[in-house]
Amino acid sequence: MTQKIAWIIDSLGYLTPELAARPDVFVAPLTIHFGTDSYVDGESLTTDELYHKINTTKSIPTTSQPSAGYFEKLYRSLKEEGYDCAIAVHISSKLSGTFASSNAGAELANFTVHTVDSLSMSYGMTYMLERGIETYEETKSIEQTMQVIQNLAAKLQNYILIGKLDQLYKGGRMSGVQYFLGSLLKMKPVVHMNDEGLLIPYDKVRSEKRGVQYLIDRVTEKADQMTSCLYIMHGNVEERAIALKEAIHKQIPNLDIRIGEISSSIAVHAGEETLAILWFEDDGKM
Repeated sequence: MTQKIAWIIDSLGYLTPELAARPDVFVAPLTIHFGTDSYVDGESLTTDELYHKINTTKSIPTTSQPSAGYFEKLYRSLKEEGYDCAIAVHISSKLSGTFASSNAGAELANFTVHTVDSLSMSYGMTYMLERGIETYEETKSIEQTMQVIQNLAAKLQNYILIGKLDQLYKGGRMSGVQYFLGSLLKMKPVVHMNDEGLLIPYDKVRSEKRGVQYLIDRVTEKADQMTSCLYIMHGNVEERAIALKEAIHKQIPNLDIRIGEISSSIAVHAGEETLAILWFEDDGKM
C-alpha cells in the first residue's frame, strides 16, 4: 500500500531546484552563531551575507544542530498533515548531533521516522535522498527504499580543496603553526570524507592552479567507476567551478557534471573559495 512519506534533509545537504520544488521535501536548518547573534541557515542568512560577515568581523562563527524540540515540532506537524511516516537523511553523526536530535524528536512526537546516518554531507546527502525518492516511486516499498539508501552510505567519493586557510584557523580546525606554515608556503590542503563519516587530511598542493589540476586528475582516474553524476561544489566561486567543469569536459566530454554551492553551515568551516568534487561509485541497488 502506498504511504504518504515526508522526505527530510538537514541544511548541510545540497538542495537542488528539483528537490526544493517538491512539497514533500523538508529541510531542517542548522543555526549559525556570530557572537550573540544567531541566524537560521538558508532562511535568515544568505551565503553572500555569511562571507561578508566572516571577512569583516572578528567574531568566530560556529554552528549548532537543530534541537530535539525542533524535530518534535516538525514531526508533529507532519503527522497532522496526514503523513504516514518520514525518511530523513542526515549529516554524518561523526560531524554533528543532528541524527540523534532527529531520532529524539521522532520519539517525542510519537511519529515513525526512518533516519539515515549518511556518513557524508552536501551532495552525498542529496544523492541518497534522490535515490530514495526514485526507489519508493518505483517499488512502493519502504524496506527496499531504506536498503538502497543505506547501501549508499560510505560509498561517497570526494576531494575537497580548501579555499582559505584563515577560515579553518578561525574555526579552530588548524593550529597557529600549521596556519603560519601553510600561508608562508601558499599550501592548499585537500581533505576527504572517509567511509566512517570523518573529515580527514588527505593531501596538499602548492597553489590554486595545482589544486584544480589535482581535482581534474582524480576525476580522470576514476571516471569509469562513477554511477552518479559528478557534482562540483563551490564556496562563492561559481566562475572557478564552471572553469573546472569545462576543463574536465575536455578530458571526458560525455560526463554528466553539475554545479552547486556549499551551504552556509559548511562554509562556516570550509571557507570561501573552496572547491569540491563528489560522486558515488554505487547506485545502492540490491
